[in-house]
Order: sequence, then structure tokens, then C-alpha cells
Amino acid sequence: MSSRATLNGISIGIYEKALPSDVDWDARLNMAAAAGFDFVEMSLDPSPERFARLRWDASQRAEVRRAVHLSGIPIRTMCLSAHRAYPLGTGEPALRAEGLDVLRLALDLAVDIGIRIVQVAGYDTLPDEPPSAASRARYTDGLAQGVRWAAERAVLLGMENQEQGYIDSPSTALKVIEHIGSPYLGLYMDIGNLTVNRRDTLAEVRAARGHLIGVHVKDARPGVPRRVPFGEGDVPFAAAFRRLADDGFAGPVMIEMWNDDRPDALDVAAAAREWVVARLREAGFTG
Repeated sequence: MSSRATLNGISIGIYEKALPSDVDWDARLNMAAAAGFDFVEMSLDPSPERFARLRWDASQRAEVRRAVHLSGIPIRTMCLSAHRAYPLGTGEPALRAEGLDVLRLALDLAVDIGIRIVQVAGYDTLPDEPPSAASRARYTDGLAQGVRWAAERAVLLGMENQEQGYIDSPSTALKVIEHIGSPYLGLYMDIGNLTVNRRDTLAEVRAARGHLIGVHVKDARPGVPRRVPFGEGDVPFAAAFRRLADDGFAGPVMIEMWNDDRPDALDVAAAAREWVVARLREAGFTG
């Protein structure tokens, strides 16, 4: 397994779903430590098991804090993808209210277990619900309420550019961020999704300057957002990382992968970390 490396202000994290799923938080965090990662990103998606985390009781939250303390590996960020099922801009009032409740409860959970950044998805409607100016306005209004809750709790919200839906690029996200105008709302940029959506990666990375609070890293191809091994996709990592280095970026870089119950999931995650660290060093991130 690899050892941790400091890259002048960059911390390297791993998505929870890249590690074996049938383990507890003690084992999961110790695996991340053994593979050289600095932090883990928790997933809060619509699946029953992960969605139930919103209503963990005090003892369950304390157990996770204990695991963090013993491992020395924080759960620093949360991927709040549950809004795929409860979008903030949907035209269904009950579902929209549930989406707001999800956001509030996620922020409370973040406070209780020490998460600093909650990544919010850019889906304004359900997959079969046509988007509109009204859905985007509702999404922005709901996000603004979430930002007020985040500010009360001193937690950052990070908008991710998605592989589909309203927030499909940093440029689109920045319009919402500037409209809301709060230091508690930033950009959690997904470099891979720029390739998925056929965006100009360098232009979008430059547009994000000054607003980035984190970066998601994965390889991808146009129209293919998941499960592309590092080095086998079309993401221009060298150019993107050089642009980040030139712009003076410092912050969390989270490797997004899916283990799919592979027996060698930990080895694959460790190898991905080594690959990404090597590309960061080549781009000028040293330490």
C-alpha cells in the first residue's frame, strides 16, 4: 500500500463507494488509511441503507466519530446525491418539501460527525420531468434556503456540475452561486463530467477560479460518466491539473470510483491514488 503525500495544500480523498461495501466504518476508514488517503467522502444517496443515515440516532453518530478518532482519517466531505429522488426544483410540492428536509437533515448529520463540505447535486427535476425556467427558479430558491441552514451550522455547500440536469458545468453553477451570493456556497467541480458533457475543460476550470472548495476526479468519456479506469478515458488531466496549479488551487481532491464488490477494491483504489498523485506532481503540485 502507498504512503500519504502532501502536495502543497492538496488533500487526497476517496469516495466511500470505492471501498468494500460490506464493512463497518472502523474497517472502511482503516482501509482508506492503509491506502494512503487523507479523508473519506461519505455517500448519502437514495438507497434505503444510506438514506437511513439521515435519521441515525446519537449513539450511531457517536460510533462514527469514534471510528474517525481511532483511525485518524476524517470523513471530510459528503456526496449528497439523494436529491436525484427528491429534486429541489420539482413541480411536486410534497417531493420538493422532502428534498428540503433531506438537505437540512444532511447538514445536521455533517455537524454531528465533523463533515466540512456537503456536495449538493444539480438536478432540478426528476428524470422523467421536463425542466423549465420555473423548475430552475424553484431549485435556486431551495438551494438558497439550504445555504442559510449551512451558514447557521458553519458547513460549506458545494455545487457539483453533474453528468446531466440543470447544473451541467461550472459556468452554469456560477450563475446560481453569484445569484445567492454567500460565502457558504462554493463550487465542488467534477473534472470528469466536463468530458462527459463535451465541455471545454480548460475554459471551465479557469471559470471556476476563486470559487472552488473541492474537486472531484474521475476518468470519463463523452456520454460515459462512470467506471472508466484512470488513463483509459478522455479527461485531459495534465492540462486541467496544470491550470489548477497555475491558479493556485488548494483544497480537497476526491477520487470518485465504484468498487462493485470487487475483491481487490482496496488495491484498485490505492493504485488510482498513486496515478492521480503522479499526475498532480507532473502538473506542479509538489511537497
